[in-house]
Amino acid sequence: MQPVKFIIGGVLILAAVGLGFYSFSVTRQTAEYFMTVDELIAEGQTVVGKNIRISGAVIGDTIEYDAQSLTLKFTVAHVTGDNDEIEAQGGLAEVLHTAVTDPTRNHIDVVYEGVMPDLLRDEAQAIMTGTLHVDGTFYAEELLLKCPTRYEEAVPGQVEQASR
Repeated sequence: MQPVKFIIGGVLILAAVGLGFYSFSVTRQTAEYFMTVDELIAEGQTVVGKNIRISGAVIGDTIEYDAQSLTLKFTVAHVTGDNDEIEAQGGLAEVLHTAVTDPTRNHIDVVYEGVMPDLLRDEAQAIMTGTLHVDGTFYAEELLLKCPTRYEEAVPGQVEQASR
């Protein structure tokens, strides 16, 4: 009877290990990589078709919207993903402004299908999830925007009220 217990125990351990490898494999296939524009360009064709999240500064004069087809096209410039570096460079608003006005920055074209967000404007930070296509265009399925300049003027008043 003793060998049967060892065999059953061994089979259960092998099944658990196999399930672990399978779960890891599925997770890697559906994993979402977070990248900056520079990192995406550096990776090039190796990330084509993979689910990716990128962040960049919206270059305002590139925004095109077709209300009939709900197709939005714009370009984003590289912005660092390091919060300490952003603070060292004067904050997010300054970093976004510099990214948009620096013609030497890497940039990537974005296509998004859906209603144009209200916060989409020059120097907004776009955080997008989607896929890079062979032609180098990023097709966003999800689009989130931060526009720090919209809230900058409200901050001193909020701080003043909080200190009372």
